[in-house]
Amino acid sequence: MTPIFITGTGTDVGKTLVSAIIVEALKADYWKPVQAGFSDGTDSLFVRQFISNKITVIHPECYLLKMPASPHLAAPAEKKEIRIKEIIDHLPCTKNQLIIEGAGGLMVPLNKNELMLDLIKKLKAKVIVVSKNELGSINHSLLTAAVLKKEKINVAGWVFNEEYKNYGNDIARWSGFRVIANVKHQAIISKETIKKEALKMRPLLNAIL
Repeated sequence: MTPIFITGTGTDVGKTLVSAIIVEALKADYWKPVQAGFSDGTDSLFVRQFISNKITVIHPECYLLKMPASPHLAAPAEKKEIRIKEIIDHLPCTKNQLIIEGAGGLMVPLNKNELMLDLIKKLKAKVIVVSKNELGSINHSLLTAAVLKKEKINVAGWVFNEEYKNYGNDIARWSGFRVIANVKHQAIISKETIKKEALKMRPLLNAIL
């Protein structure tokens, strides 16, 4: 089964929230291979806390780094080196759909020579892109789309987080990637709100994945 890779147009655009919703919608497994910074808790813990189904398995991180920085800086601070080969070697063995959450965006360096994009290519994953609708997001989103097209990455579509003007529709039109869902601002994040968004997203996810 082709893994689904959740990437974003940058940091703090809502990848983990969207990952939790998609994991709940598909009752899929979840894996965050590289976690950089966890003083407020890991992304894996967030997903575990807010999903309701009993099928999902949360797989342990391959690299768990203390520094909240780009992985290529956070790893050397602990005398470690991130290697894509090691991540691939630790790819979870599961018959369930696997949702993989990246760190930052496509062009985040993992080490001196490899980017998050290189990991996606090695995994042969299908990509869902998360964009936070805000001032400046059209540029960030279309640049991300341009790289994905140039590298011939299999893209399932966009999930837009928050609302701003008509940005989501404009980004979808310019990029040519479909809109999977629009996740409105959540004043309170709970199991109930995640489940509600998952139910809305499930039909299209099942149709395109």
